[in-house]
Amino acid sequence: MRRTILLLLLLVWPETSYGKWAREEEKDVGKNERVLIRSKRRWVLTTIELEEESPGPFPVKITKLFNDKQSSHSVRFSITGHGVTEEPNGILSIDENTGDVFMHKSIDRETYPIFHVQFNVHDIATGQLLDNTLSFDVAIQDKNDNAPLFTPQVLNVKLPENINEGELPFSLHASDRDEEGNDNSRISMRIVSQQPPLPKLSLKTPDKKFSKLEFSGCFDYDKIRSYRILVEARDHGKPSLSSTATVNIDITDSNTHTPEIAAPKHIIEVNETETNKEILRIPVKDKDNPNTPGSRAVFTILKGNEDGNYKIETDPLTNEGVLTVIKAKDYERTTLTELEIGVDNEEPLFLCADGKPVSPIPETLKNNSKIKVPIKIIDLNDPPVYQNFIKTIYLVEEEEPGQVLYTPVVTDEDSDPNKIRHELVEDPAKWVSVHPKTGTVSAKRKMDRESPYVKKNTYTVVMRAIDDGKPPATGTGTLVVHLSDKNDNAPRLTINSTSLCVNKYDSVDVIPVDADEYPFGGPFTFKLGSDDQKLKNLWKLHPSSGDKSALISLTSLPYGTYTVPLTIADQQGLPTNENFEVVLCRCAKENVCEDFLPRSSTLHGAAIGILLGALLLMALLLCLCFFCECREKKIFKQYLQFDGTQTLVAYNDEGGGSSCKTNPFLPSPIDKKNVLKEQLSSSSYFKNSKRENGVQLDNEVNIADSRNLYGMSTTWTRNSRNSAYDTVWSGMSRTFSFNMEDLLQMRLSKLNKEHQDFPEYHPQNYNSEGTNNDTVSLDKLSIRSAKNELGLLQNLGPKFNNLEEICQEAIKEKKIKL
Repeated sequence: MRRTILLLLLLVWPETSYGKWAREEEKDVGKNERVLIRSKRRWVLTTIELEEESPGPFPVKITKLFNDKQSSHSVRFSITGHGVTEEPNGILSIDENTGDVFMHKSIDRETYPIFHVQFNVHDIATGQLLDNTLSFDVAIQDKNDNAPLFTPQVLNVKLPENINEGELPFSLHASDRDEEGNDNSRISMRIVSQQPPLPKLSLKTPDKKFSKLEFSGCFDYDKIRSYRILVEARDHGKPSLSSTATVNIDITDSNTHTPEIAAPKHIIEVNETETNKEILRIPVKDKDNPNTPGSRAVFTILKGNEDGNYKIETDPLTNEGVLTVIKAKDYERTTLTELEIGVDNEEPLFLCADGKPVSPIPETLKNNSKIKVPIKIIDLNDPPVYQNFIKTIYLVEEEEPGQVLYTPVVTDEDSDPNKIRHELVEDPAKWVSVHPKTGTVSAKRKMDRESPYVKKNTYTVVMRAIDDGKPPATGTGTLVVHLSDKNDNAPRLTINSTSLCVNKYDSVDVIPVDADEYPFGGPFTFKLGSDDQKLKNLWKLHPSSGDKSALISLTSLPYGTYTVPLTIADQQGLPTNENFEVVLCRCAKENVCEDFLPRSSTLHGAAIGILLGALLLMALLLCLCFFCECREKKIFKQYLQFDGTQTLVAYNDEGGGSSCKTNPFLPSPIDKKNVLKEQLSSSSYFKNSKRENGVQLDNEVNIADSRNLYGMSTTWTRNSRNSAYDTVWSGMSRTFSFNMEDLLQMRLSKLNKEHQDFPEYHPQNYNSEGTNNDTVSLDKLSIRSAKNELGLLQNLGPKFNNLEEICQEAIKEKKIKL
């Protein structure tokens, strides 16, 4: 291995007189004032070159570092940078004491072409940096260790069969990783092999790294459809290295065969009046690949279609030529037509003979691509023809009828003109007539220019002529009558009535129109239609001439409708008399009278429908209310018929206990019943707003208040009262109300039998508690009932049954669970 090591050249500091003087000067100055003068030293460095991929043995010394401080200090060397502390690590190292630099591994130049290394010198004793950080470069010398490579190594291309001689539309690219600019990276290419060998391919190298293939001759798809070429790239290094690439070429079919017409030769017959009809299909044969530009047919009519009566197109599905007649051919002019039709392909024809392209193409090869098609014209009955298809005449309107307007000239090549009959096709106003033999058009009525049938001063009549052929043929002609104006229309008002808002305006516009044109229309002249002085004192027209005027009110008039006669004349003096109605009123809005509003109005159909729908909905709601009311009355009817004064009251109030105490007295047996009935019918207790003709059964049946009512003096025990309460409450499974009168009568009747010795009843004053402390509390009042009397609660009468039915229905509607 050859190794070239360039050593570092160190700065030499000579001991000159200047240097000594500088040191002595520094000493003398130091006595008075310390002045530091730094001496300059300089490193002289070069680049170290190493050989790429050195085989060793390692480590190998590559250089030695020196410094002038070594003479006066014990120094320590250190290095950093690429190959030491940066990638790639572990390549370089240094002996700290001697400054020897070593390499430990071989280096690939293509990965790390150069190393930049920094080194320092330190005092061993103090560790102080003795000099500035300096650097040196280690460059790696290239060796030929990389062969050229193709990109890509396999190239697949397609070339059309009809490609021209010369360069092929692709290139070959090779590159070498070795150092650029020397023999190791300089590349040469050559074709190693070609299969098949013809046409011969060669390499053309316009660039050091690019090459193109070129050829002479032509490809033949029918003979050879693919080629394989092996190309080599070699560098000029020592030793030389190389690699190869493969080029695969596929040849695609082109138009190398002429299309051949396979249609039989025969005469085509066409009626002379036929148009837009397919009359022939022309099939072709082609040896090129189907559905390619080289096989798709393109037809052309070469001769015989000078008048443009025919066209030919290609059917894309069958590749046939479709011949169509697009314009009728006149039999009287031509009875037989011969068309020459040729066919080509979308792609131009390409021929290769003996390995060379043929140009130009011989005409003899195209003989099979042409055909002659004779077409025979079949005679038909031609229609009559008007010499003037459109005839224009000029007339003055309102001319007297009877004059001849137009006599047409009609010819027919197939029929006798004397046997042609004429008819009207279009005469919207029925103003003309046509002679059936001669076709003469005459006016049978006056023509009015202002008629709605006249458009832009013209009136159009369409007529037809029919021959006697089989079948009959018809020709049509048009007569356009231009009508000029005359003064046959007097002016008229656009509106005959209007409103005059006296609180806003004192005049209204008078605007006339005239159907006639200038000079038979405006400007107009205006005047009042009467010479009555009273009329002139009330109204005035201003201006008296022009396109419009204004009717001015001269005095204050009562609100109402006024008819004002007017006379209006056109420019030629043709007058008209008009009555102009003016409604005088006070207006809230512009031209809307607030004093003369209409008393009737009309509704739109949709509004009437909405109104009727609302009325029907209201009637339905009333019926539902009536039904509900009747249903409730039916439920209560049976109950109310027993006592018309009873009403349902709220029963969710618990009766309070009495705080009044007095000596209990019971009525005598004789007066007991009468007193009860009298008190029940007259007592205000049952007319209370919360308890009326009933009793509440929520937590406890309170009969104590009724004892106060009747003044019962017998003391009933609490046990008896509780027994009566339990008896009454045990027969009821839900909250309800019943008739207190019947209950009290029943209970008092029982008491009459048990207590025969009641004292005589004396009314008591209960609005004062009194002083009797031994009076039993009214809370102890109770209704006794034996257990054998529970059957009485099983049937409480019709009133209770009606009430129960009402409660049951309410429970069901409100879904109350008991």
